Amino acid sequence: MKKDRFIVLRQDGGRPGEVRTEADSALPSRLDAGPEASATPVMTLEVQTLDHRELPDLLQDRTVRAAAPSIPMRLIRPVSRSEADASATGPTWGVQAVRADTSPQNGKGVTVAVLDTGIDPEHPAFEGVTLVRRDFTLADGDADGGVDAQGHGTHCAGTVFGREVAGQRIGVAPGVERALIGRVLGADGSGSSEGIARALAWAVQQGAHVVSMSLGMDFPGLVAELIRRGLPAELATSQALLDYRANLNLFGALAAYARSYGGDATPTLLVAAAGNESRRQQNPDWEVGVAPPAASDGFISVAAVGLGAQKTPDQGLTVAPFSNTGATLSGPGVDVTSARMGGGLVAYSGTSMATPHVAGVAALWFQALIDSGDLTRNTVETALKGSATRTPLIGGVDRLDVGLGLVQAPQ
Repeated sequence: MKKDRFIVLRQDGGRPGEVRTEADSALPSRLDAGPEASATPVMTLEVQTLDHRELPDLLQDRTVRAAAPSIPMRLIRPVSRSEADASATGPTWGVQAVRADTSPQNGKGVTVAVLDTGIDPEHPAFEGVTLVRRDFTLADGDADGGVDAQGHGTHCAGTVFGREVAGQRIGVAPGVERALIGRVLGADGSGSSEGIARALAWAVQQGAHVVSMSLGMDFPGLVAELIRRGLPAELATSQALLDYRANLNLFGALAAYARSYGGDATPTLLVAAAGNESRRQQNPDWEVGVAPPAASDGFISVAAVGLGAQKTPDQGLTVAPFSNTGATLSGPGVDVTSARMGGGLVAYSGTSMATPHVAGVAALWFQALIDSGDLTRNTVETALKGSATRTPLIGGVDRLDVGLGLVQAPQ
């Protein structure tokens, strides 16, 4: 049987806490206990080359918290792209819908991470922001990497913390001064769960309060790869399902680690896109469930809403027809204007666009709770979820489609 790369998360008694692979011996990323070492187990993230028959023996090791094969990951691609309205000024409709434009908070003092296709560091939207960039599509985790060759990461980062561009406020939290940019997807939008796990651990250890991820597991791609290896379609699907479940558990374990690493001083919230596979415009019943890793325990999954017939951000908002169902929260995700790679602005639609809105609002809640002295690993998630409202949504909306509702910034 062909051997694969397995991501192994160890707890207590594992080797000294470093994130390493066979080709990555210089990656200086620690998976130790963080500020609350006495209360938090030592964790080790490593990569081993195994075949699936060796996995049961590995899982018998009492130090192994989770193990999963590295599988394909993909960009949750926007469903549409259009030119931004050059005459528009003021906050975008998304910034208004989450009430970030009337919030006394702007994200100052909060560190956010965007794990995506990278960023255009020269874009005026990011002027004055300290960008800490790593390229996890490369084996050596290039410390100077993270430049966007696709445009998606630049757009998402702009929505989280972008400065004003051409008279438009595009960022929910434009006061953020330090951002961690992990390039985990290449120019073609593809990546691996290994790279994303490494980037996630890196972001947590670098002090990220919020991690925004607009990506998903490529289940069809995994099935196709196993078929190319010679497995019959039925066996390939069965094996892919096992690998899918193992990765779901792995990311759940990493989410628990992210929550505990910084203790009450710097807990980390993981925010991920629900996915764009639903097709309600073809059939109202064509609804697909939340895609992983957003479906993993400990992640806040995000659905997309758009402007209704009234074309106002405070009433009549509708569920985006492409948005997957069963998400935790909702954010503006249709015709969202943000930074365009190379300069200027562009409008995209997708749950990828809704996710950075929620991440930005989370940054505002972090700032509010830090300033008030009330920040703990529980209060920030409670505040974010408690802010959600269904009031601006069209009457009769299916609650499964929008979760707790549209997030709102602290007022």
